[in-house]
Amino acid sequence: MIEEYYFAKSVSDALFFLKENQGQARIIAGGTDLLLDLADEKKHAAKLVDITHISELAEITVEENFMRIGAAVTHTQITRSPHIQKHFPALAAASGKVGSLQIRNISTLVGNIINAQPAADGAVALSALDARIEMMSEGSLSTLPLDDAYLGTGKSAVNSQAQLVTGVIIPLPQKNQSSAFIRLEQRKALALPMLNVAVNVTLDASLEGFVRAAIVMAPVGPKPTHAMEAEAFLQNVPVTPDTIRQAAQLAAKEANPRTSLIRGSREYRINVLPVLVQRALDQAIQQIKQDNHLM
Repeated sequence: MIEEYYFAKSVSDALFFLKENQGQARIIAGGTDLLLDLADEKKHAAKLVDITHISELAEITVEENFMRIGAAVTHTQITRSPHIQKHFPALAAASGKVGSLQIRNISTLVGNIINAQPAADGAVALSALDARIEMMSEGSLSTLPLDDAYLGTGKSAVNSQAQLVTGVIIPLPQKNQSSAFIRLEQRKALALPMLNVAVNVTLDASLEGFVRAAIVMAPVGPKPTHAMEAEAFLQNVPVTPDTIRQAAQLAAKEANPRTSLIRGSREYRINVLPVLVQRALDQAIQQIKQDNHLM
């Protein structure tokens, strides 16, 4: 039973509340996952400290080489942000797939990360975008690569009873770089993804060759999974239907989904995965060419 619900006035205020309550309190923002976990006794807390009234945590800011998304920023804010639509189309698309409109209005991107589910749409996109999380703990600021925030399915490296994630940092895209997100689902709203794929592609000056590509798939393992062999294959090769097809096939070989009554059979998802990877790569390439006025 929750004994106290406290609205923190600042980051230091939230951290002081956590320290004062010595593991009995927990950070909450949107709470769409946390409140269910508390009700099901998957997590425990006597007190909750709400960070949504801390103004700097509800902001999206663009700085010289990166974008910072605050811990209280909702998925609706992300999908509607012109900066995110411009710089990170994969993230805008992924956040637009989270739950229903009502859920997106209160759920946060950082909560998507901390919940540590391998197929969390926002986290899959962030993994492809080389994102890092920013954390405060007893006055000490640190950053952690997004991929290192996972200790296993549903297990986060962030201790929300002692640490506060203040936001996500994403490097701004280079020239001739863009991203894309593709989701396979059973219906349009409230369904868990059967598969999702995010890519982040950089092309050379001619737009006829890959420089590099990040390919992230889920749920095919305990966390968003990079297709390492496919990524290595796409370094400095021509942009052709054949190279894209080969990369998509390599990605599928690295996936290890399990059969699920909700998400579908292992065989079906492995067979359909190359199609999703190919579509995501094609979409990112088309966006780069469009940005260069070649479409």
